[in-house]
Amino acid sequence: MEQPHVGALYPSAGYSEETLLRFAAAAEHRQTHPIARAILHAAHERGLSLPPIHEVGYGIQVLLEDCFVRVGSNRFMQMAGIEIPTEMIQIQDAAHAQGYSLVYVAVDEHLAGVLELHPTIRPEAKRIVEGLRGAGIDVYIISGDQTGPTRALAAQIGVEHFFAETLPEHKADHIDRLQSEGRFVCFIGDGINDSIALKKAQVSISLRGASTIATDTAQIILMDQTLNQVETLFQISQQFETNMQRNLLSSVVPGVVIIGGALLGTVSFGASIGLFYAGLSAGLVNAMRPLLQSRSQNFNDPRKHTKKHEET
Repeated sequence: MEQPHVGALYPSAGYSEETLLRFAAAAEHRQTHPIARAILHAAHERGLSLPPIHEVGYGIQVLLEDCFVRVGSNRFMQMAGIEIPTEMIQIQDAAHAQGYSLVYVAVDEHLAGVLELHPTIRPEAKRIVEGLRGAGIDVYIISGDQTGPTRALAAQIGVEHFFAETLPEHKADHIDRLQSEGRFVCFIGDGINDSIALKKAQVSISLRGASTIATDTAQIILMDQTLNQVETLFQISQQFETNMQRNLLSSVVPGVVIIGGALLGTVSFGASIGLFYAGLSAGLVNAMRPLLQSRSQNFNDPRKHTKKHEET
């Protein structure tokens, strides 16, 4: 999911976890991006009151309680000349190996600590991946994250293949590579950076509430904002393919028999007419099969009758 959550706090230089989180939340409280929401949610859960911001500088740099607070990445701290203690570097390496991200908090000219952010996995993701793999479909992750976090995510939800450290403009290159191997690609994405890959894939899926460019590009939109209908979508596709093959057989086989019989003189005119109408009837019945099955399922579903009764 887009929204991560704070998994651990690592204070430094004598600061407590509450002070570290309080400063970070105060600096981020005007931001609307997912990391800011994760920090603010963690502060709210602990019932922390946030000090007022007196001055806002470049980036996430604020003056509060007579302290100059910076909140950002390791690179941001290095640009500001903030020294990262050795123990924090070890925490950083361990966090990245497990697929976690770190948000650094500096007070004045020294590091106050780091917040460890864990990705929030959609609860249905692992089940959907297992279902797709059980149907013989290979599942890939195409991610802009580093190799360690991407590998950890893939292991967590049961995905064997992944592409990490992929720039937005290069996601479509991976789609091209898979297609060049003779694969038929279905791409699921919900971000601005996914639009090119969505357009490149043979089938593209997005979710309601995703970025506008993703929903405008995708061929299929999952309206419940989850991945729960992905399995149903593939089942419908398979049923449609089976139905079309039956229709093809019901139209081709009688024609072949009639023409072959006419050439060989083994099928009479009356029999040819009978075969023609038999194939036509079989095709019509098969074409109506999905509608009949749908009506039968709705009739046998007690929830449908309850809803209809309530509306009445």
